[in-house]
Amino acid sequence: MKIRSKLAWTYVILLVIGIITISAYSILTIRSFLLEEGIEQFEKDALSMALATGSFKEDEQFGSKIVGLAELSNYEVAVYDRTGDRFLTFPEEAFENVATSLDNSLLAELEKRDGEPIIENTETSPKLISYVDLGDSDNSAQYLRISQDKSQYYAAVASIRHIIYAGMFFSIAAVIVVSFLFARYIAAPILHLNAAALDIARGNLDRKIDLKRNDEFGTLADSLNHMARTLRADNEKLKKLNMKQSQFFADITHEVRNPLHTISGALEMLELENLPPEKKKQYMVTAQKQIKRVARLFEDIKTLQRYDFDESFINRKDFDLNDLVKEVEHAYQPIAHKKGLELDTSHTFSCKVNADPDKIEQVLDNLISNGIKYTQAGKVEVSFEKQGEVVEISVRDTGTGIGREHLDRLFDRFYRTDKARSRDKGGTGLGLSVVKGILNAHQTDIKVESEVGKGSRFYFNLPILN
Repeated sequence: MKIRSKLAWTYVILLVIGIITISAYSILTIRSFLLEEGIEQFEKDALSMALATGSFKEDEQFGSKIVGLAELSNYEVAVYDRTGDRFLTFPEEAFENVATSLDNSLLAELEKRDGEPIIENTETSPKLISYVDLGDSDNSAQYLRISQDKSQYYAAVASIRHIIYAGMFFSIAAVIVVSFLFARYIAAPILHLNAAALDIARGNLDRKIDLKRNDEFGTLADSLNHMARTLRADNEKLKKLNMKQSQFFADITHEVRNPLHTISGALEMLELENLPPEKKKQYMVTAQKQIKRVARLFEDIKTLQRYDFDESFINRKDFDLNDLVKEVEHAYQPIAHKKGLELDTSHTFSCKVNADPDKIEQVLDNLISNGIKYTQAGKVEVSFEKQGEVVEISVRDTGTGIGREHLDRLFDRFYRTDKARSRDKGGTGLGLSVVKGILNAHQTDIKVESEVGKGSRFYFNLPILN
């Protein structure tokens, strides 16, 4: 056997072994990574759902709220009372073979965890299961169990596996054919291309293969050059995305750290002996306010995440926009009155639209609460104006106004025109981002007009139903 044939065989065998090994390792690594990421998110969701369940009032809507929470999160949910007996499940068929009561050892472990979830994940179990102690809830619920099939975390692996296998078989077939049919002719170009490919694989994406050939190897060289250019572009995109993600998590950390420090300080003061009752009440109110702020922050983040990834984020219905405004006015009129402001909705009228009433209510809630928050005297006015086939909804205030230099970034996540004052007022820095995300999902946009010292006007359009 000639040396070039031996080289071709050696190259084929090594490449096949390498491709199979890398492919198998890649699939196992991706599978493990997806499950680890899923467990981390699962634990966070368990805490969020426990917080929401504990905050629900004990009324006729309690069961439907739990069902709605389960449907929204796509988890199987069971709720237990203080004795560990189950009294609510969704969906029911998911709990047919699950005990109706929690055993004593699990109850004891939950009590030790002090609100931290217990995650059950065994090799034999097809599901991830979490138990959480709700602590001092506002209803009869004391423990929450959520579960989800692990198969959901592996859905992406199947597609990736097919791609890897297809690439592997194609590579093996190409190498065998090329190696045996053109062994003598391709010996030098293979070494050249192999060196270049390894260089690119090591991260040298600026490497350019200069192979003056009009055959497959010339095409392959062009493809590798194109791949390197694509990888360079993708690498730059990934760097920018990573920077944004790092900044986003840094902002979240910063936003959470401040209220936690405040809560910690309040709790330390409450531990002092001979603390006057009025001071105790003051510190309790401070701690509760900061807890609500953290909860609101994560609700805003959850809303933005749904906007980014959930195609069913918007549930459109036909409704009267004026009725919605009156509901929001009813909620904020006492707050405005207490601050000495006028909340004026006299320039609204009955107007039928097709949109998500809950999301539009959230938009109005954010805009009106911001108007009241940053207005010291005067009024906050909500008005409608028909413009052809759309209605313009406007929220105007006589507050401090916004400088022109801030308008371009006003709707960026965590952007504040005055960070210190915004935090003092309990803001999360996500309210206007949530507004923009909701309206973009409705195929419309939020616009702003503002002048420092004279107030601001936020407005958007919705199509009118005929």
